[in-house]
Amino acid sequence: MSSINQFIRSFFKLLAATISVFLPVSAFTAPPAGVLDDTHAAVRAVMAVQAQVTSNLMRQPEILGTAVGVDAAGSPVLTVYVDREAANAGEVIRNVPREFRGIGVQVHLTDKFRAMRGNPHGTSHTAKQTPPIQLGTSGGWAYDLANGYCCGGTLGSSVSISGTQYILSNYHVFESDIVSGGNGRVAQTGDPIIQPGLIDVNCTASGAQTVGTLVKKSSLPNNNVDCSIAKVVSGMVRTDGAILEIGTISHLTTPAAINQAVKKSGRTTGLTHSSVSGLNATISVTYDNECAGGTAFTKTFTGQIVIANSGSKFLNSGDSGSLMVEDVATNPRAVGLLFAGSSTSAIANPINQVLSFLGATMVGN
Repeated sequence: MSSINQFIRSFFKLLAATISVFLPVSAFTAPPAGVLDDTHAAVRAVMAVQAQVTSNLMRQPEILGTAVGVDAAGSPVLTVYVDREAANAGEVIRNVPREFRGIGVQVHLTDKFRAMRGNPHGTSHTAKQTPPIQLGTSGGWAYDLANGYCCGGTLGSSVSISGTQYILSNYHVFESDIVSGGNGRVAQTGDPIIQPGLIDVNCTASGAQTVGTLVKKSSLPNNNVDCSIAKVVSGMVRTDGAILEIGTISHLTTPAAINQAVKKSGRTTGLTHSSVSGLNATISVTYDNECAGGTAFTKTFTGQIVIANSGSKFLNSGDSGSLMVEDVATNPRAVGLLFAGSSTSAIANPINQVLSFLGATMVGN
């Protein structure tokens, strides 16, 4: 064991020495002024170091990802996410350097990041609505039933493609069933998307209503976004794209920034508020295939948004597909599409990456 520990320490020393030739940076000891978005000099400095070290760090399975975060003083640092359930988590933490070339490093202990589809107990936003419905509500693929369970997620928001309205959610909510097992079928374009989801109607689709039809885009596993859309059934969804407890949103979007106040409306936890805790995250996310089935694949995403999620109070199983918007009272702009998380951090695709992949725009004022 001592030889292994010595090897790990030597590896990190070599890594720190290697990157020092790439970036001459001054130390950022005081909280930077203004908004900490990805144009800020201190944030860019951390991103440059992050680009040099992340791939090597993540060769260790106990390290789940990295992001640009801030320390207790508000200064940008490199955040390293470590699996707290790993048997040697303590040793990994002790061997992570406290800085790389003048850039501070902080370790964040977390459980594994998982796609937030599920079969949780419902708390809110689960009732069958009278059409036209608002979004931020329970919903999903009408056949999301296998292995003795039914699953679902959140119908997050409305987007427009060439003048046609669609419901936006996640790939793993609408179309991740790609193996003919468990329920004997795979997701196909034209399949019904229902509200509420099967998890809120005793696993019986007849208790729900069809609000859209699936349009397969197959964003995963080969792309950097987890998104899917359903063409709205005429008259079934509000044309202004209203979201429960948020109301109408702006048709404009805004990039994420560290400490930015955000909110979302989702199937399980309803309307919740938090703040952005990390930018430019490289995160490993675990996916299952059939409802409540085993692991299908693990996907590493880059350039993601991290949001504080202590105790899963902001995002929990069943909230996947929720739209994250800035926390303002009127016509908030979209920031990201929520899709994964742990009990400490939630993960969102930057909304402009999603819209670019789909060739879509937000429906809003």
